[in-house]
Amino acid sequence: MGMNIYSEINDVLDHMFNACTTSQINEFIPEKRGFRIHGHSTTISLERAFWNVLDDMAHEAKMPLPRLVEKVHDGCLLANDKNIASCLRVICLKYLNVYSGCAPAARAELTRAA
Repeated sequence: MGMNIYSEINDVLDHMFNACTTSQINEFIPEKRGFRIHGHSTTISLERAFWNVLDDMAHEAKMPLPRLVEKVHDGCLLANDKNIASCLRVICLKYLNVYSGCAPAARAELTRAA
């Protein structure tokens, strides 16, 4: 385990930074990826932590990441307003809020109920 990148704990945010180690610093680094959405090339820059969540979502949905990005684009009003990166970040947070700690069977039930 790496060294903590933050050491003072005064509140919740301090605790979150204290939970991060130097080996996890790459989670904060933006990474650009290129996609074709309905025939149009685009580059999306997101922090590695968000790409990890999107990769998990694509795996869970049994589809390639480019298809997931295209589906998010089609379903998100913000994405249709040319802000796909912001929309993807919000979708990641919603995914984590809804599915974190759920067993696969519970996820399937939540998906059927939606």
